[in-house]
Amino acid sequence: MKNIFIYSTILCSLASLAGCEKYLEQPVDQRTQLNTVEKVSELLATAYPKADYATFTEAMSDLAMDKGNGPVLNEEKNRNPYFFQDVITRDEGTPNYYWNSCYAAIAAANHALEAIDQAANAADYQAQKGEALVARAYSHFMLVTLFAKVYNPATAASDPGIPYVTAPEKIVMGQYDRRTVAYVYEQIEKDLTEGLPLLNNNAYRIPKYHFNTAAAHAFATRFYLFKKDYKKVVQHANQAFPGGNIGPSLRPWVRVYNTLTVNEMLATYTRATETANLLLTETNSVWARNYGRYRYGLATPIVNALLTGTNVTGTSWAYPLYTQGDDNWLVLKFNEHFVRESANANFGDAYTIFPLFTAEEVLFNRAEANLELGNLEAARTDINLYASTRIENYNAAAHNITNIKLRNYYGTTNVKEGLLNALLDFKAAEFVQEGMRWFDILRHNITVEHPVVGGQTITLKPDDPRRVIQLPQEVVLAGIEQNPR
Repeated sequence: MKNIFIYSTILCSLASLAGCEKYLEQPVDQRTQLNTVEKVSELLATAYPKADYATFTEAMSDLAMDKGNGPVLNEEKNRNPYFFQDVITRDEGTPNYYWNSCYAAIAAANHALEAIDQAANAADYQAQKGEALVARAYSHFMLVTLFAKVYNPATAASDPGIPYVTAPEKIVMGQYDRRTVAYVYEQIEKDLTEGLPLLNNNAYRIPKYHFNTAAAHAFATRFYLFKKDYKKVVQHANQAFPGGNIGPSLRPWVRVYNTLTVNEMLATYTRATETANLLLTETNSVWARNYGRYRYGLATPIVNALLTGTNVTGTSWAYPLYTQGDDNWLVLKFNEHFVRESANANFGDAYTIFPLFTAEEVLFNRAEANLELGNLEAARTDINLYASTRIENYNAAAHNITNIKLRNYYGTTNVKEGLLNALLDFKAAEFVQEGMRWFDILRHNITVEHPVVGGQTITLKPDDPRRVIQLPQEVVLAGIEQNPR
């Protein structure tokens, strides 16, 4: 495997190369030295990607359709992913922006770890060390998932990975080895297993914006689901909530959400006091402004099939749907936070808060792991539990998923296959317009078909190399071999 060079956009993406070396010689936070627990904690607030992946992963998924030339937004960062073409632009909402944001987050974690290692009272920093390790593992996991082949035990030792960076940037260009997917997974697991026991929720002012213990266990369920270590998925899911009781933390769509006004709903879905939200992050993103208006997105046929039509339970979901004009559907999840350059300015930066981990994902991950372990009734119980929070006037006798319902709806007598189909359908509905469906498409080798106005259909099969997002141009130009096309 050849060595590569990554331009140090991590710490000086806005600095010229001429001045970058001097910049890197300065403390990571030029206002202060990292010599107290409080200062390291402040730095770790930046150890999370400040970018969204939903803009491109939602468009790549089978939850997007071509709405045509009506009152829609037609932008490269939404259009190219739908056509499975590489995105060249580097603005927010693009794969390039997400790559750089992940490595910026990794850089912050590495500087925190260096400061902790050098501290005379390192024992006082154990909670911060735990957060830095888990945050570093998370960003690398997202990078390897999006920019490398999905983990396959038979090929992971030879599939090219992404650079796993464990030291702070000190020079303009650092030399790294891309290594393999298997190596990256080993390093992720090492950081995760070392960091998780060190976490302390009392170290955070607002735990939902940091890797609190529940969020870290939720991350572990996702990681081990990809790694196909299903026993550990169940173990971590049960540790995320007291006694493994996830039900009380699920979003109260029927009981509460359906009674809210539009403004109340926009303020509720991503708030830190919502029990379903385990980890939130503020991203530099216009997703909240545009996610219902993009040309390639949630359209009426998908709404009818996924959200308003009859599902395997025998009824439909209770999600409140809204439109921004014909065919511009949206579920009220995101509210834009606009920060002006000054009090009187009419320009500034748009931010969207994203839930990175939720109680619903933990429930789904546990159910899928139990399916793979042969614990079909445990999985069915979790799937029915989810349905009970999404169906008005839920009645177990009428709405629970039976083998007969699975056979009639999915055309299969294989109970495991039917339950998995139901689970994946429920996940698609739950996380619509959050970009999460793409990860199930990767893990389950699901074929994606994108119809185009005019009659053409673009098909992405399981072995299509375009399922792996292309690396940023500057990284390729610096010496790394690009992903195949």
